[in-house]
Amino acid sequence: MGPPKDLLPLIERSRRHFRVLSDEERHESLTNTLAQHHENDIWVFGYGSLVWRPEFHYTEKRAATLHGYHRALCLWSRVNRGTPERPGLVFGLDSGGYCEGVAYKLTQENRQQALQQLWQREMPTGAYEPRWVNCETPDGPVRALGFTVNRDTPAYTGQLSTDHLVWIIQGASGIYGSCTEYVIETAKALSAAKIEDKSLNHLVAQLNALC
Repeated sequence: MGPPKDLLPLIERSRRHFRVLSDEERHESLTNTLAQHHENDIWVFGYGSLVWRPEFHYTEKRAATLHGYHRALCLWSRVNRGTPERPGLVFGLDSGGYCEGVAYKLTQENRQQALQQLWQREMPTGAYEPRWVNCETPDGPVRALGFTVNRDTPAYTGQLSTDHLVWIIQGASGIYGSCTEYVIETAKALSAAKIEDKSLNHLVAQLNALC
């Protein structure tokens, strides 16, 4: 069964313009981002897979709320959770609303390595724009690194209906596993962190009903 007709233009646009960043481009992005940060500590804001699979050392972890952005499945994934022929979706920080997540304070000893690994993981195509964002935490505000959506990239889907999300997620799988696993594991991690995301929980209930 093929994709819904109104999804075809979005998928085709993303397929035509799909491009992986070079090592030099990722290095330049990391260098420019660090040049905008003038504090000693470096925090990272996790809102998707970073909540359940951070893959870096940290000295402190806090519940955190970011205003001005919300968690959304709004980026095509053609490698990690999908393929060029059958793309999946990953979460991004899209403009508007607020997002509850987790802030991690990187260790002094390993933070350069952690940042390089983050850029390898989060910046393969330039679909994200790394930004320093102000987060509220129970122990006071922190300025953290957040990977926000680049709406100008062809990887950006815009707002999709729940039916479209379910169709895309169900059939997609990439080098890190299925898109369904990614969405469900994120929902589980948010629940374990006492973060309620009603729209995500509704989506997961529909996915579970089809299993």
